[in-house]
Amino acid sequence: MTEGNTQKHFDSDSFLRHLTHQPGVYRMYDESGDVIYVGKAKDLKKRVSSYFRDKVDRVKTQVMVKQIASMDVTVTNTEAEALILENSFIKKYRPRYNVLLRDDKSYPYIILTAHQHPRLGFHRGARRTKGEYFGPFPNGSAVRESLNLLQKLFPIRQCDDTYYRARTRPCLQHQLKRCLAPCVNVCTDEEYTEQVALARQFLQGKNQQVIDELMSKMEQASENLDFERAARFRDQIAALRKTQERNSVTGSQQELDVIGLARGNGMTTVQMLFIRDNHLQGSRSYFPKVPTDTPDDEVLRAFLLQFYLSDTAGRKIPKEVVLPVDIQPDNVLAEVMSDALSQPVKLQSKVRGDKRQYQSLAQKNAVNALESRLNQQSTMNRRTQALQQVLDFGVPIQRMECFDISHTMGQQTVASCVVFDQNGPKKSDYRRYNITGITPGDDYAAMSKALAKRYDNAKEQGNIPDILFIDGGKGQLAQAENYFSDWGKEAPVLIGVAKGESRKPGLETLIMAGSHETIPLSKDASALHLIQHIRDESHRFAITGHRQKRAKVKKTSTLEQIEGVGARRRQTILKNLGGLQEVKNASIEKLASVPGISRALAEKIYYSFRDE
Repeated sequence: MTEGNTQKHFDSDSFLRHLTHQPGVYRMYDESGDVIYVGKAKDLKKRVSSYFRDKVDRVKTQVMVKQIASMDVTVTNTEAEALILENSFIKKYRPRYNVLLRDDKSYPYIILTAHQHPRLGFHRGARRTKGEYFGPFPNGSAVRESLNLLQKLFPIRQCDDTYYRARTRPCLQHQLKRCLAPCVNVCTDEEYTEQVALARQFLQGKNQQVIDELMSKMEQASENLDFERAARFRDQIAALRKTQERNSVTGSQQELDVIGLARGNGMTTVQMLFIRDNHLQGSRSYFPKVPTDTPDDEVLRAFLLQFYLSDTAGRKIPKEVVLPVDIQPDNVLAEVMSDALSQPVKLQSKVRGDKRQYQSLAQKNAVNALESRLNQQSTMNRRTQALQQVLDFGVPIQRMECFDISHTMGQQTVASCVVFDQNGPKKSDYRRYNITGITPGDDYAAMSKALAKRYDNAKEQGNIPDILFIDGGKGQLAQAENYFSDWGKEAPVLIGVAKGESRKPGLETLIMAGSHETIPLSKDASALHLIQHIRDESHRFAITGHRQKRAKVKKTSTLEQIEGVGARRRQTILKNLGGLQEVKNASIEKLASVPGISRALAEKIYYSFRDE
């Protein structure tokens, strides 16, 4: 073998000679040792041999085979096991010639906690909290809408644990008959557990079973002459029936996912419709990375495996999945999905009635999402090229970043860094930085700290942008110039984005680093529209982060910041006065009446809240 750029030749004949006919998974490696493709086979020898025939029709396969330097296989007991292992390897190696689902965001769930008095709440992310999880839901709005409905149907607490522990009297939710107030023992544990069990059944889709149980409890309460309790059950039944009537209008499918598929101009869109409890709960578009010439059935098989069998996303497989009309269901895939859920899962494409309407709707949405993404991509490419011409950039712009600073009167300062490439916002690379240790309101110092946090290790990570926009005038730009002064040719192009005198959109001016030369752009310039998009996204991201930080600070008891009030005294004050709001409104005399609180400390607490 000669050294240099010569491709290492893979001896396929020798490899195939000793290959087994059993089911399993095969991996292809390039010369650098990277996995370029993972596949599964019912018969390994037959499947792998097909890649090395004299005539291979698909261009993708021809190109891929030329890059093979080595291969290995893992034998499995069944084809179903091979399918699961293939999915595991694809997630691990992310090979360039496999279909890859790029959505890595976890879905939101409803959680029913494992407390003595369980709480219903919103959950997203790792499941560290003990309890039962119901979902997933397509978006946060669907969870909040469901929680709002549950609050009207079942009087179970939805308050956080801090609020729950600090109560000494029932809150407004109890007065609205939306909570049994277990925090102050208004109800018995049996009554609360009873409502929790009903809510659990409702979340599991057993609506009629809940109504039947409530009917039985209502009749029993009437026989015991407990008419107030019977009336409460009667109202619950009426609310549940009303919910059933509203949902039944939209279809008769209990639990169903419907998939649409659209492809064009090198892009693929998979559209998901989520049907839950007899109605369309939501939809979502996915844009997986699909190698050229990959057939539709392979795209759908890879998508279904990565979508439903993801360990991190925690998605729930429904009892039935409707595929696009021209896709033939895969029985082995259905078997694997059934095993993963421990219940039968049906894959079908030939459907009628409501299912056919949902199938058509999913396909229309897939086509619409594809056209929208292609138009967006075309617009971004046009704007990026326009900016390239304005700046006289010699090479295509690959990566742009923009910084912004947000705070309120110098407090809770947050810096945002947003990233754009030729396809638009690259949200996986967005970052926020909490800025501390500066004079409140010193935006220049905040910018300097943010740049250091972002770029101190950028050279090693290899993610230096081509252009760095700074939202601000010459003062903010100077901070970036100082930071990158010794970077030489590795430094990004620095551009300040200064607002016009009236701060109206369209009057922005670009300030180039070094010369501080200004480049005015007309209101309808494509390059300006791109810069406005980047700047506005940076501003939005910074504001959102600052608001979240400010809200977190507001939730923190101000008592913690008062000298002389430790954890034990804080707990005593809150328990005696009934919560933080009551402490804020209390007089000095009332504060001094709390055991362990002197007159001097009561005055300190009183005036601390008045000085806020």
